Amino acid sequence: MAEEVKLMKGNEAIAHAAIRYGTDGYFGYPITPQSEIMETLMEEKPWETTGMVVLQAESEVAAINMVYGGAACGKRVMTSSSSPGVSLKQEGISYMAGAELPGLIVNVMRGGPGLGTIQPSQADYFQTVKGGGHGDYRLITLAPASVQEMADHVALGFDLSFKYNNPAMILTDGVIGQMMEKVVLPEFRPRKTEEEIRAEQPWATLGKLKNRKPNIITSLELDSSIMEQNNIRFQTKYKTIEANEVLYEEIQCEDADYLIVAFGSAARISQKAIDIARKEGIKAGLFRPITLWPFPAKRLNEYKDKVKGILTVELNAGQMVEDVRLAVECKIPVNHYGRLGGIVPAPREVLNELKELK
Repeated sequence: MAEEVKLMKGNEAIAHAAIRYGTDGYFGYPITPQSEIMETLMEEKPWETTGMVVLQAESEVAAINMVYGGAACGKRVMTSSSSPGVSLKQEGISYMAGAELPGLIVNVMRGGPGLGTIQPSQADYFQTVKGGGHGDYRLITLAPASVQEMADHVALGFDLSFKYNNPAMILTDGVIGQMMEKVVLPEFRPRKTEEEIRAEQPWATLGKLKNRKPNIITSLELDSSIMEQNNIRFQTKYKTIEANEVLYEEIQCEDADYLIVAFGSAARISQKAIDIARKEGIKAGLFRPITLWPFPAKRLNEYKDKVKGILTVELNAGQMVEDVRLAVECKIPVNHYGRLGGIVPAPREVLNELKELK
């Protein structure tokens, strides 16, 4: 069968991919610039075709707790929001991590702090990658840089989330969410039956079984010694994820004298900047983390003896730059360039900052 190519926004691609993945439920609340995710789901009415539940909750807090409940039943459930809305979800996300529940969260970032602006930003890196809620937990974090990746990362995020019983996040921004590009949508996957869920997720709470009490899903443990063992188990799991699930893209890095490290929309801008740099005789390359956690520190470390300097480009005041400096052990200069308040830099601005490394 020939591929069906469609033109749509990044937010719309996420919605269509969620339906095709066989998602059981979406629980959200409107906020710019991610509202098209829920709006598209409402327009498509998947409850009539796949049986997917789509519900606008009374608040962001209610939405994440509905995801918690659905995840506890072993269902494929998700939510989406934008920066201040994700802040409200942090307690529930921490609860899910503590209860080792799978689930997908989408954050289409906007400028802050506070209510800020509805324009794009990448200032939620710390909140997501460092763990915005309480406790020693991690979120599997994917950073798409195209509408195609917005669609692809739905399945990837869900698959990784269920593989490790850990919530996953698609951390994108208003540029990628609102831009329109061609996309090939994934094929439909069937929703899992209750029997399949019981076989694959025996921990799921699906009501009382014969001769067995229903499972209790919780992140609460009042015995400190048991809670310590739980945390040790979490950290062991995180090390496994770090060893096996790192994703990145390298563009013209083979002979590069200088690297730009950027994710999401900043990576697209930076790719144009290195094209211009090459024409001007500057050997520049782009290193794009696709998983922000686990961060591709090991691979990036290999460049500390190969390049003369690194520039991180982010739509924030400098957040990922800390992980880049740690990755290269501060052996080479690492500068940061970013625009704030929803302003998106031009490739020439990035190039001018790259020249400051020379």
